[in-house]
Amino acid sequence: MLKKILFWIIPIVFLFSACVNEQTADPLDINLERTILRLSNYNTLKDLQVPDRHDLANIPAGIGNPLTTEKVALGKMLFFETGLARDAVHESGMGTYSCATCHVTTAAWMPGAIQGIADGAWGFGYNGETRILNSEYEEDEMDAQGARPLSMIGVAYVTNSMWSGHFGARFQNEGTEDIWGVYDPITEINHTGLDGLEAQNIEGTELHRMVVDSYVLDTLGYREMFDAAFYDWPENARYGKESLSFALSAFIRTILPYNAPYQKWLRGDKEAMTDQQKRGATLFFGDAGCHRCHQGPSLGNNAYHAVGVNDLHDVGGVNTSADDPRNLGRGGFTNKPEDMFAFKVPQLYNLKDSPYYFHGSSHYSLRDVVQYFNDGIPENERVPVESISSYFHALNMTDAEMEDLTAFLSDALHDPSLRDYHPEFVLSGNCFPNNDPISQNQNQLGCQ
Repeated sequence: MLKKILFWIIPIVFLFSACVNEQTADPLDINLERTILRLSNYNTLKDLQVPDRHDLANIPAGIGNPLTTEKVALGKMLFFETGLARDAVHESGMGTYSCATCHVTTAAWMPGAIQGIADGAWGFGYNGETRILNSEYEEDEMDAQGARPLSMIGVAYVTNSMWSGHFGARFQNEGTEDIWGVYDPITEINHTGLDGLEAQNIEGTELHRMVVDSYVLDTLGYREMFDAAFYDWPENARYGKESLSFALSAFIRTILPYNAPYQKWLRGDKEAMTDQQKRGATLFFGDAGCHRCHQGPSLGNNAYHAVGVNDLHDVGGVNTSADDPRNLGRGGFTNKPEDMFAFKVPQLYNLKDSPYYFHGSSHYSLRDVVQYFNDGIPENERVPVESISSYFHALNMTDAEMEDLTAFLSDALHDPSLRDYHPEFVLSGNCFPNNDPISQNQNQLGCQ
């Protein structure tokens, strides 16, 4: 008799408990979860979660480049190592910059100035904001990027890298094989079959004048770390551009916003976001339509859209101009009319750390960016109306709604631990991320 009673009571208890939980749950949480699952085509909130940086088995890896602790450790050291800068144009630039010069941890892993300049500039400041041009360099000698470098956050989810997506043999570049190396010689690297990040870093380290040689291996002491990371590679292939790229790429793939309040909310901590941030998130995945472009765990996308913002030369960038092919975005790679002025959709985490936005550094605050999308009016007269994305149009949000959306973008997507990725030292003993005389004397870097 007792078993029969329990048979009926237990389901009733569970049903009552579920009803109580539903009734006591925050309506903002219920509405946000329903909005995400209904309007954004996700089957579960897990689809939007990023793994912890140490959970290498669940971080997307590049083809042929499985993630290991040894490889990530080597890549981390090399990312900040100014001793790699051994192919500078002038002696004064030798050993003065690193990958972290233009991907600053405290500036959302982007430059702290309007433009990233490695070889050809000196100084740093707090976030790379006080770099000045090295007077020994002519403008065309500077390693200055013609478009603002993309953030390194969430790059594990990027299949084809750069604003134009021209690196990588698979995914969006399948079917473009006939133009690899045609309009842009560096895209010849795609014939290796590598994915975007690994291909980019092979070409990128050469473009940015970085070298792994006997000095780096033996004088600075990196040979042992290369041996540990690539023990299964033939010795004659273990040290060079490919292994350098694979190590850097492995480390970069671990730069994930696991501790952002929004990520904590996705994992079940419903107190991690404020009510305002939840309202902003509901707009993001709902009426504002941001999710149409910004998708997945990194809230980025491997798609390309033209939103008509100004280019880098418009705000004073050096070694660029109105005729710079990098202003064409995807079209500069494919040479197709429908791709002209369309740029890769960037990720959205830690953007409040960045002083500039868009490929041309043309906007200066997240609130300004939200206003730009709400107005839906292109600012770059060189971009034809017919090229503008159909997703770029007036959103008609109120001021209060724009404040809510900005709060979500600014604070709910901010992971402060992403500022702490740098090592305690690099094997050269050099100052990092910069090692020029001006940087060495700046107390902000803690070198002296």
